[in-house]
Amino acid sequence: MVEAQSDRTALVLFSGGQDSTTCLAWALSRFAAVETIGFDYRQRHRVELDCRLPILATLRSAFPSWAPRLGEDHLVDLGLISEISETSLTRDVEIAIAANGLPNTFVPGRNILFLTVAAAIAYRRGIKHLVGGMCETDFSGYPDCRDDTLKALQATLNLGMESRLVIETPLMWLDKAAIWALARDLGGAALLDLVRRATHTCYHGDRTHLQDWGYGCGACPACQLRRSGYERFAATLSRRAEESAQ
Repeated sequence: MVEAQSDRTALVLFSGGQDSTTCLAWALSRFAAVETIGFDYRQRHRVELDCRLPILATLRSAFPSWAPRLGEDHLVDLGLISEISETSLTRDVEIAIAANGLPNTFVPGRNILFLTVAAAIAYRRGIKHLVGGMCETDFSGYPDCRDDTLKALQATLNLGMESRLVIETPLMWLDKAAIWALARDLGGAALLDLVRRATHTCYHGDRTHLQDWGYGCGACPACQLRRSGYERFAATLSRRAEESAQ
């Protein structure tokens, strides 16, 4: 039986990356009950999925006010995305700019499918809010990360399911430096360190090199965005510390 939707519930699209972990902390600070969902689409950086459970365990153990709110985790097999996509995230090809001007890391339909599947699970479980880390400030130009796309998708899902789902995108208008700052504001140094050490962003799946900003190759577009954001965030902290000391 489908449960009645509760305005105090959320389902977070949780990949094991920096943005989705920050979104999960954001949801835990706002909703009474939070569940998570991840997707295995045979991504080259599948190591991100290995990060999910340790992150969830740390959130439960290190943040006692959030632990009672953190509920069931769902991992969905969406291997069909790999079967129908020709991208550098689903094939062993070099990252490059495609003929349409988009990076070939863009997986067409990925976020649309993710949110559609999440909406179906939320409908069944009586969850009202879907939380995703989509952002169109510091991003690679993916059209399915745009605010207009997600507003249109929210309307379509609600029309198609006679529902009142709300797609929440707390990072939409934040750059990467602001996303690092949001993690600090939500969970202090402990959450900042968790994001830095435990999350994964690198498209090449590199977990061998720990930088100031986290693990990664340092060269792919995802690492470049993460690194530049952290450097701007750290510079702001340093400047504020100098000003306070004067």
